[in-house]
Amino acid sequence: MTTYTDKGPKPDVGRFLCFDYLTFWVGNAKQAASYYSSRMGFEPYAYKGLETGSRDVCYHAVKQNKIIFVFASALNPGNAEMGQHLVTHGDGVKDIAFSVEDLDGIMKMAKQRGAKIVKDIWEEKDEFGKVRFAVVQTYGDTTHTFVERGNYKGLFLPGFKKPLFPQDKLLEKLPKPNLQFVDHIVGNQPDLQMENAASWYEKHLMFHRFWSIDDSQVHTKYSALRSIVMTNYEETIKMPINEPATGLRKSQIQEYVDYYGGAGVQHIALNTQDIIASIRVLRERGMEFLRVPDTYYTALREKKS
Repeated sequence: MTTYTDKGPKPDVGRFLCFDYLTFWVGNAKQAASYYSSRMGFEPYAYKGLETGSRDVCYHAVKQNKIIFVFASALNPGNAEMGQHLVTHGDGVKDIAFSVEDLDGIMKMAKQRGAKIVKDIWEEKDEFGKVRFAVVQTYGDTTHTFVERGNYKGLFLPGFKKPLFPQDKLLEKLPKPNLQFVDHIVGNQPDLQMENAASWYEKHLMFHRFWSIDDSQVHTKYSALRSIVMTNYEETIKMPINEPATGLRKSQIQEYVDYYGGAGVQHIALNTQDIIASIRVLRERGMEFLRVPDTYYTALREKKS
């Protein structure tokens, strides 16, 4: 593992604060939100749809401590953008939103450095105040939304209301996994595209390299990987960028790229203060985990002896 100490110059304008929320494009937003609530301990948080004036897309937001996931689905047939995304990728993360300060400064810098602007600065408002946004393109079909909340006092974002229905009584009876916040979000890249993706964060957002590993450090007889962790100047946002390395078999990173149809968000790491207790609760709630064969522990003991 290589640890980097050079953060590079501190940006003259703008500041990235933290992960704000993640948006998943899915076939059935209500059903997806229900799954994350029943299995992973999230709670229905906010809603935007026909009943609130959104005629084309419905959004179901769920929350657990500082983690917010938003599930979005098209309401009408013929939504080419969302439809093609689902055909290519299936359900998955479309957007990673960052809370920022000085959105104007961040966007000015991003434009000067050649970032692809999906949607320039706009604002939305309601009786609780206003929020400003902008969207840029990162790896694959994934985007980043920059969110400047200012003094907004509403539930979540303008246009979102409290869930239409009371919380499922069943959820109140289930144990809590106590997941705290998004620790990091991994983006898998096709072979030899990791450096390009990492350089994108350096060039356009002025992120720096936090640490990295290569296939000489992480490998088995059958597969290997390379990874660079990118982070903002304050190191409050961690974005590992992974790519496969050659092995006797196809690595899980290459499998992801093949099945997802290109680069994308491969996993979201959620912080917990007690991982054993959290996993126990998640199992009780019906969450499925990979089975570890007994031979794994036999091999581990032999390796340590």
